[in-house]
Amino acid sequence: MGLNNQWMQRDLAVLWHPCTQMKDHEQLPLIPIKRGEGVWLEDFEGKRYLDAVSSWWVNVFGHANPRINQRIKDQVDQLEHVILAGFSHQPVIELSERLVKMTPEGLTRCFYADNGSSCIEVAMKMSFHYWINRGRPDKKRFVTLSNSYHGETIAAMSVGDVPLFTETYKALLLDTIKVPSPDCYHRPEGMGWEEHSRNLFAAMEQTLAEHHDTVAAVIVEPLIQGAGGMRMYHPVYLKLLREACDRYGVHLIHDEIAVGFGRTGTMFACEQAGITPDFLCLSKALTGGYLPLAACLTTDEVYNAFYDDYPTLRAFLHSHSYTGNPLACAAALATLDIFEEDNVIENNQALAQRMASATAHLADHPNVAEVRQTGMVLAIEMVKDKASKTAYPWQERRGLSVFQHALERGALLRPLGSVVYFLPPYVITPEQIDFLAEVASEGIDIATRDKVSVAVPKDFHPGYRDPG
Repeated sequence: MGLNNQWMQRDLAVLWHPCTQMKDHEQLPLIPIKRGEGVWLEDFEGKRYLDAVSSWWVNVFGHANPRINQRIKDQVDQLEHVILAGFSHQPVIELSERLVKMTPEGLTRCFYADNGSSCIEVAMKMSFHYWINRGRPDKKRFVTLSNSYHGETIAAMSVGDVPLFTETYKALLLDTIKVPSPDCYHRPEGMGWEEHSRNLFAAMEQTLAEHHDTVAAVIVEPLIQGAGGMRMYHPVYLKLLREACDRYGVHLIHDEIAVGFGRTGTMFACEQAGITPDFLCLSKALTGGYLPLAACLTTDEVYNAFYDDYPTLRAFLHSHSYTGNPLACAAALATLDIFEEDNVIENNQALAQRMASATAHLADHPNVAEVRQTGMVLAIEMVKDKASKTAYPWQERRGLSVFQHALERGALLRPLGSVVYFLPPYVITPEQIDFLAEVASEGIDIATRDKVSVAVPKDFHPGYRDPG
């Protein structure tokens, strides 16, 4: 028995893995990773895998980055953790100062959580509580886009719309208002992204006109709907939405947990619309992919609605045990140093162009409906019929074929259903991008062959998207 198999058997005896049907591992080997370096992950038998998805979109400057490593090592000898209620520490103060300085003007206060879903819950609770403090307890509903994803805790699921993650738990979810997404995948023939996104805003305008008296906030993933299949839309939608939220007296929450810190081509996606949301949720790349940390930034207007004498009970009584953990803040500070010192956003422009050119040929593939890109995120959508964009039945798990082929070739590509995507660390080289394009092309050829190896129930949950 090889080392990988030994570790796999020990794992399967005690672990329950996230976003996984564990029975899959009766046929699909689990891969134990011993070490990482740069874009590479290495298993216990020495095989390497290029991490094309940044280990669930968190890693930006490579695994075992020496600059981030050193910052954490220095911090651990000083302070590992301290309660953030009534106490503070240098890393969290410095990080907050830098986040306020680098985010859009008007975001002046940082509230910390442990992960992306928790950060969404912070923003939702703050908005809801704000309206209570302002004498508007009737404003308690949230508006969200179809096909959106904001996490897997209860409130975060409530403002999501990917059935695979929400359908089972419908009885637990909040009553939210769903508005059609400005996703440009289904735009009419010959119509550009901007025109389509403008046209789709009419539904949001009508919703806010009818329901603003009972709506606390609108929440969106700006520019890219990640878990919904890397669907993309034009920044004009965000500009129109900010104007409408101002007109109707509704908060705007931007979930930049996946798209913040350079993924869309600018440091934050909201910059491309020239707007400031009322709440900006950040996580994932915030620590360079090292430690759990999330920051919800908001305005003085929101902060001041809670600032009062204690007996008024206006305080925001929300907490996490590891809020503002010094080690995580140290990793975040090192990550921000690299952004400042290495011209990352500018360097990414060349990498994004290489991603586009390396995959351009796939636009002509008979089973590829679209190759789309925003900044350092590129997605390739496989379909059963190209002309009509008829999707493959999700039960066929075409993306799983791409995943398995990529592992054989030494790449970690984890498709979203039938959507193959690149979301690599920013330290990837042009040659490594070419390798990923080659592997993806081979995998797509294999996955789109007519025969599939699984039985497909014809009428079972047709709207589901398998996570790969």
